[in-house]
Amino acid sequence: MAQFKKGRDERLPLYQQVRDEIMDNIREGVWLPDTTIPTEAELTKRYDVAIGTIRKAVDTLVVDGLLYRSQGRGTFVKRPNFNDSLFRFFRQTSLDNQRVPEGRVQSNNVLPLPEAAAAALNLKVGELAIHLRRTRVLDSRVVLAEEIWLPRQLFKSLEQMPTESFENLLYPFYEKECGQLVASATETLTIETAGVDVARALEIRATSPVAVIERVAYGYDKSPLEYRISKGSAETFRYQVEIS
Repeated sequence: MAQFKKGRDERLPLYQQVRDEIMDNIREGVWLPDTTIPTEAELTKRYDVAIGTIRKAVDTLVVDGLLYRSQGRGTFVKRPNFNDSLFRFFRQTSLDNQRVPEGRVQSNNVLPLPEAAAAALNLKVGELAIHLRRTRVLDSRVVLAEEIWLPRQLFKSLEQMPTESFENLLYPFYEKECGQLVASATETLTIETAGVDVARALEIRATSPVAVIERVAYGYDKSPLEYRISKGSAETFRYQVEIS
């Protein structure tokens, strides 16, 4: 007998219903990143559908970048690597050209959401949220200054956490501490002049140009989980894209 959850929309094509079921299992942590989902034969039996329906459902998730196939090993839940994305834009490596900047949380507060953060997180302006200030440090020098907003309801366990308890990579930390898995993100690039606080953190002159990467990170259900602004000196910024 098919193991669809109650409340599924039977008006949708069958492969879409299967796709949504797989997504629910990923979102709820039944199938974790870097682990295999059940085989096509197992899914066929679970949902009582043709193998072609299973393949179409899985194919859509592979195209969306949420699953990947490994020849001879199975189909895995993909864990995106967001940490490297900033360094497509900022030429920052260690003296040995092997390390990228280390993340250090400087402050952790509960503050009212400003307009941009509220819009990004689909919350109300002035609603209380968790606010982090973070720097990225390389060879004892701050190369990026970051401001991060998190929905209070989803990340409540971080409220009283000391800054030194935050780990270098935040997305695995969110998963471990709050059960929130980041699946995708959008980034917007702008250029502005450095304010006093950013200039002080980056040790540059106030009003010096800085590159700004504005990121909204989403869960597997496409709900926004994090709004982040990263700023670095324009002197170390580059833009590169391959066109074919």
